[in-house]
Amino acid sequence: MLYQSEKELLYKAQQAEGKTFGEIDKSGRVQNERSKGHLGQIIEESFFGYQVNSNSEADFADLGIELKVTPIRKNKNGTLSAKERLVLNIINYMEESTTTFETSSFWRKNKELLLMFYEWIPEIRRADYRIIKSYLHRYAEEDLEIIKQDWQLINEKIRKGLAHELSEADTNYLAACTKGANRSSLREQPFSEVPAMQRAYSLKQSYMTALVRKIILNKELISIASPHELKQRTLLQILKDKFKPFIGKNLNELSYSQGISINYKSKSFLQIFVSNLLGIKGTKLDEIDEFVKANIQLKTVRLEPNGRPEQHMSFKNIDLMKWAVEDWENSWLYNYFSETKILFVVFQYKETKKQNPNRKLYFNGIKLWNMPPGEINGRLKTFWSDVQILINNGIHLEPKIQRKRIIIANNLPKPKSNGLCHIRPKGRNGNDRVPLPDGRMIAKQSFWLDREWVASILKVDEV
Repeated sequence: MLYQSEKELLYKAQQAEGKTFGEIDKSGRVQNERSKGHLGQIIEESFFGYQVNSNSEADFADLGIELKVTPIRKNKNGTLSAKERLVLNIINYMEESTTTFETSSFWRKNKELLLMFYEWIPEIRRADYRIIKSYLHRYAEEDLEIIKQDWQLINEKIRKGLAHELSEADTNYLAACTKGANRSSLREQPFSEVPAMQRAYSLKQSYMTALVRKIILNKELISIASPHELKQRTLLQILKDKFKPFIGKNLNELSYSQGISINYKSKSFLQIFVSNLLGIKGTKLDEIDEFVKANIQLKTVRLEPNGRPEQHMSFKNIDLMKWAVEDWENSWLYNYFSETKILFVVFQYKETKKQNPNRKLYFNGIKLWNMPPGEINGRLKTFWSDVQILINNGIHLEPKIQRKRIIIANNLPKPKSNGLCHIRPKGRNGNDRVPLPDGRMIAKQSFWLDREWVASILKVDEV
C-alpha cells in the first residue's frame, strides 16, 4: 500500500499502539522465539502489508522514511531505556569511501525514521510484547551536526584503509557496530588488503535511550552546545574550550569563584563540579543531552607531582558467576569499553605529602578517551579469557595474615600483572561476599585499570 503523506503513514502506525505482536501477526512468524528480526518483519508484512526486502532505499521510498521496530525496557528504578542500539544499514566500505555525507548510504536510507517502540519483558512470550509508541523521527539540528562529525570520522578511517580499526566508541551518536554471525564475518575494504569486520551504521543505545525518555516520558535534557557551535567545532573542542579558563586553579579558588561546596567524600561532588564549570549549575550529568546520547562517563584522576595517578582506577563490581559462562562479545568488559567514552577530569598536586600534608589540588584539564580496538581485542580480551579460565578451574583461596588481621588471598590478576588492568575488592573489608560457580564464597571483586596505564593515557597528548 502506498501512503500519500507522512501524516497518513504516522496515523496508520499509531493504530498499532497498545496491540501485541500476537494480535498483529498474520504470518505465524511470532511463534519463532529465537528469531530476533522477525518482530520487524511482522510489522512490515502483517501490519503495513509489504514484502520483506533488503533494498538500499528506505522502506517507504516515496516518502523517504525507513521503518524501525525497536525495544525499550523498564529499569529497576522505574525509568525507561532503550534495550539496545538501533542497527541501520550494512556499510559497504568500497562504495561508502566514494560518497559525501549527503550521498552516503546512511543518509539516503535513514534520513527520516518511523520508530515503533515495543516493551521488552524477559518473562513473557514475544507474542505478548506490546507496541508502546509510534513516532516519526527527524534529527534535531544539534544532533545532526554531531552525527555528521561521526560519519566523517567513520568515513575517514575507511578512506585510510583502517576499517578494521573502527570502534563504536570512536564516535558520539552514530556508530559503526559489528554486524554478522561472528567475528569471521569479514568484508573487503579500500586502500588495504586487511579484511575488516562487517559493520552497520547504528544509533547508539545511549542515543536511543535519550530519545525514549524524551518521546515517551517527555523528559527534556539540557544541551551544552548549540547547532551553530557544532558547525564550527567538534564536541570535544567545545568541551575543552569550556574547561580551559579553569586550568591551573586550585579547588579552593574554583570553589569560591563558582560557588561550589567541596566535599571529596560526596559521590555527587564531581557531578556538581563539572556541571558548574560547564555553566549549567545544578544539572545532573545524566541530564546533559550530549553526555547521555554519546554515553560519556566521567572519571576523576588525581595526579601526584610526577604525573602518576594517586590510585588505580575502579569500575563496577563484577559478576564472577556470569563471567564463567559468557562469551567475550557479550561480556560487560567488551561492551563497556567498545561503546563508552570516558571523560577524564584531571587534578594534580604540586607538592608531595612529605612536602606538605595539607597540599592543594589543582585542576589540570580534561581528556575524552575511548579504549583503542587493538587494546580491547588484545590485552583486555586475553585478561578476560585468563580470568574465565581461573574461575572455571577454581580460584585459589588462601587465608593469610595481613596487618594483624586474616584476609583471604586469591590468584586473580593483580596490579602490574599485564600492564593494563586487574581485579581486586572495592570496599572497607571482605565481609561482603558473593558465590563462585563451585559453591565457595569470595569477597566482592571489582574491575580496575592500573594507575600506570592511566598515566600513559594522559601523557599521549595534552590533557
